[in-house]
Amino acid sequence: MSVFSRYSKVLEADGNPMRVRTALQIINSYIDEFLNEQEGEFDPDTPWALTWFEQYQFEPGQYGDAETLSKAKNTSIKGLAGILLAKNGKVRLLKREEMLPSPQPSPIGRGRIKAGSNDWEATQHLIQTLDKQGETGAALLVAQLGDKGKICRDLAYRLYVICDRQGWTQEVISYNSLVTS
Repeated sequence: MSVFSRYSKVLEADGNPMRVRTALQIINSYIDEFLNEQEGEFDPDTPWALTWFEQYQFEPGQYGDAETLSKAKNTSIKGLAGILLAKNGKVRLLKREEMLPSPQPSPIGRGRIKAGSNDWEATQHLIQTLDKQGETGAALLVAQLGDKGKICRDLAYRLYVICDRQGWTQEVISYNSLVTS
């Protein structure tokens, strides 16, 4: 059985056949480069949340580490109050179900989202809406978000890649569902 390609092998610069592992490392480095460029599209708080999530997921970490990261990402722990819990010297990202929606329903009467929500928060609300109201509810919320909907999709893809690499299956499913919807 042959493979659906005109190339029988990929060669290294020195002419030797490239190992699959090497090819995958090269592919992953280009994916990482592309995804890192996308971070420039996100609001200032979301890169902090991405980095924290990659290290801790929704588990607590040291407040000092969170503060150092916030300075490196040009934000503040106080400014991240809508997406994290800081208590007893520990910090953790809030799970989707812990995030508070806007006290007012959206004009379309479906999903709720706070005005001025950062990209992380909007993406988590989208996933929660998709889980509870299906694609129709999520589509209505995306319509309400306007241009932020594309950014949320890009963020969900970035989170999918992180979760896939970490082996966080349930989170992989959530982010993949949002991207494909």
